[in-house]
Amino acid sequence: MKVALVCDWLTTVGGAESVLLALHEMYPSAPIYTSQYNKKGIDWFEDADVRTGWLQYFPTKLRRLLGPLRQSYFSRLDLSDYDLVISVTGAEAKAVRTTPKTGKTRTRQAKTEQAEHSCVHLCYCHVPTQYYWGKYDEYLENPGFGVFNPLARLALKLFVKPLRKKDFQSAQQPDQFITISKYAADQIKKYYKRESVIIYPPLDLKMFSTGLSTSREIKSKKSQTKKVLNYITTSRQVNWKRLDICVEACLKTGANLLVIGSGPEHNNLVKIANKASNITFLDAMPQDELKKYLVQADAYLFPSCEPFGLAPIEAMACGVPVIAYGEGGALDYIKPKVNGLFFDRQSSSSLIKAMEKFNPSDYSKNVVKNTTLEFDKANFKAKIRELVREKVR
Repeated sequence: MKVALVCDWLTTVGGAESVLLALHEMYPSAPIYTSQYNKKGIDWFEDADVRTGWLQYFPTKLRRLLGPLRQSYFSRLDLSDYDLVISVTGAEAKAVRTTPKTGKTRTRQAKTEQAEHSCVHLCYCHVPTQYYWGKYDEYLENPGFGVFNPLARLALKLFVKPLRKKDFQSAQQPDQFITISKYAADQIKKYYKRESVIIYPPLDLKMFSTGLSTSREIKSKKSQTKKVLNYITTSRQVNWKRLDICVEACLKTGANLLVIGSGPEHNNLVKIANKASNITFLDAMPQDELKKYLVQADAYLFPSCEPFGLAPIEAMACGVPVIAYGEGGALDYIKPKVNGLFFDRQSSSSLIKAMEKFNPSDYSKNVVKNTTLEFDKANFKAKIRELVREKVR
């Protein structure tokens, strides 16, 4: 079976890249088609056959400006010679062509071969393209281009209708949608009018749960006498993830907060923190280093409405409970008073109320870890294989 993998871009480490890595492990000889590839930003695919096109010549810093060009690039990428194409996308990669162009075939044999061959396209879609649909208002409020924000807003307003039309048309091409949560499935149904199969994204639980210090358990036993709790949040720093809520809440309560990550919202978060001694910022780091910080936290703060969110699962795999905003994919995996709790509004006051209810001694490290078992990479691979057997004859 000839298999091809497709993704929007390969420039940084993230949830989509984790899905792609698991698929690459399943189909190691399958080429990976993408718009841009930056080996310095992600070193997971050095053994893979990564194929790019003319968009590779653009600087990766311009990635957020290239949506219309990516739409053009992927819609012209003909993968109809493959038996199976799996696209991993939250943007334009679903537009790849998996049926040959219509036209006159020269011979009877060619006609027969074309009729017998059928390529199946499975689209693992995190969510409909957010800057056209669900997060349009947030992107319009702050596109993340600094002094060029007014120009970006104008361009988005002018072109969003034709871009939505093309995005919707692209979403009709895959044979089967797969997605990551009930929230994401509802979004796909709402904007693309397509049904989805839910297969949770994969996590290397062994990597996060082994080699951890026991200091977390010792700290929990002393938690009733602790006056200051330690919180952590790890994320790509963009405005719609609402990390400002975490900074404001810890400023008001005096709780310690470690913020790990980078992005266009970083300078604003630092400004809000105002050099407070209880708030620390660190750059994004490899996962084996990240878990050393996770295990020292009393709780992980998750203030955004996301289709899923692998970062909270990573924290729970280290035995750390999560305080999450009660919308989006978090509803699929946060179990109140078992592995975390919810707050009901995206505001610092609502988060503070949840923080006041939180007591580390109420949570067992092992119980929290066990709630992540269904997200193990082995389960993901087994379900993908089952779906492939069903769809590919």
